[in-house]
Amino acid sequence: MNATEFWDGLHERRSAGPPKVNTRLAEIAGPLTPGTALDLGCGGGGDALWLAARGWRVTAVDISGAAVRSLQGRGEPIKALRVDLAEDFPGGTFDLVSALYFHTPFALDRVRVLRTAANAVKPGGRLVIVDHGSAAPWSWDQDARYPTPLEVAAELALDRTEWSIDRADAAERRATGPSGQTATVVDHILVLGRTGR
Repeated sequence: MNATEFWDGLHERRSAGPPKVNTRLAEIAGPLTPGTALDLGCGGGGDALWLAARGWRVTAVDISGAAVRSLQGRGEPIKALRVDLAEDFPGGTFDLVSALYFHTPFALDRVRVLRTAANAVKPGGRLVIVDHGSAAPWSWDQDARYPTPLEVAAELALDRTEWSIDRADAAERRATGPSGQTATVVDHILVLGRTGR
């Protein structure tokens, strides 16, 4: 099984209910003035739909054609694209780039992708990275090691004259699994602000 087949299968098996915004994105982006946004690994589209409903012009990308199809044709200001970020990256610059739970069991140079994402942030914009800090019981990545937000920032090694760390912390939330089960999980939250070029 390759990465596309894995993620297509996951999204095809998910509930047909309406997608929901991620709690972390809502708390971070809620106070921001709408502009252009790039949603990396958009999945079911909850974040993209939430942003669009608040006036953002959203480009949403995912390796899964099933995920992208669920967003296409909704009449929202969303451009949904199937993109394998291991091979390609969408063009343009954005006020907000989000990479939430950007993990995969397949080979991916995550640091390279996130550096490319940083280059796509406009001056005055933000790069939001939310990672798993713990594994839910139903997760495929039970044995993963989860770097801290400051470790992620260090890996990216962005120019400190252009970037600020606006938030770097861990927070708990109650998560619901694909069969309705619940568990308390930890999120690692990193918000980087671009101050200029």
